[in-house]
Amino acid sequence: MRVTQSMLSNNMLRNLSTSYNKMGKLQDQLNTGKKVNRPSDDPVVVMKGMGYRMQVDKVATFQKNLGEVNNWLDSSDDALDGVGQVLHRAKELVTNAANTGAMTPEDREKIKIELDQLREQIKNLANTKVGDKYIFSGTKTDTPVYGENGFPTDQATLDAFDKTIEIEVFDGVSLNVNSNAAAMFKDIDDLFEELENIGDDGAGFSDALSKIDEQMDAVLTARADIGARSNRAELMHNRLEMQEGAAKKQQSENEDIDYEKVITEMITQESLHRAALSVGARIIQPSLVDFLR
Repeated sequence: MRVTQSMLSNNMLRNLSTSYNKMGKLQDQLNTGKKVNRPSDDPVVVMKGMGYRMQVDKVATFQKNLGEVNNWLDSSDDALDGVGQVLHRAKELVTNAANTGAMTPEDREKIKIELDQLREQIKNLANTKVGDKYIFSGTKTDTPVYGENGFPTDQATLDAFDKTIEIEVFDGVSLNVNSNAAAMFKDIDDLFEELENIGDDGAGFSDALSKIDEQMDAVLTARADIGARSNRAELMHNRLEMQEGAAKKQQSENEDIDYEKVITEMITQESLHRAALSVGARIIQPSLVDFLR
């Protein structure tokens, strides 16, 4: 086969174009820090990267859900802590009122006034909200435990108060975030109503002390349950952090470049390109115009 001057020139130009493309790709990698900048660069890497990115996004969603879980649990625990403080104060007042020798009817009336305020505080705590949701109302989060008409009486609402709310924090793993404490709040409210109806002689205050202790135990039990769920939420938080770290590591290994390696390839490619330019200048023969100069 006869090799012509035009064939040599075309081959040289084609090789120079290929060399420019290689340097351009390496330059893009150095600028972005990524192995691929378009799907055509390496479809396999792109597909794997999409999978790793979806995994990272899923973990981020679960972490947001876990933040919501902690918000509910912390708010519930704070509210029940307030209930415990109210009951503790109520026990102090009832203990004083039960002292028949030192308390006058007027003194007991003053105690009842404070007990009435404590009762209102219990109702306020029962209506604790996270955002726009009542946390002690079960699945009926738009309904307060104590509304304008007091504690609800319809069975549908009462059944909803006993249902649980779960938030997904991992694939197939959901955590219960609410505390079914509406019935407990109702029992405490009934107890305060009994205290208000005790006569001036104070005969019923002594019997009420044991009932207050029972309600305090119920509050502690509810807080222990919240604490156990908070501990599990903490374990899930650690697991999600491990999952996030693993997913980001895989994503980085799949997409990120090795700067030292790419810089070395860039320098090598530049040397090859310069050599190609030098050889190409020798291959192209002088034209007739060059001889006429």
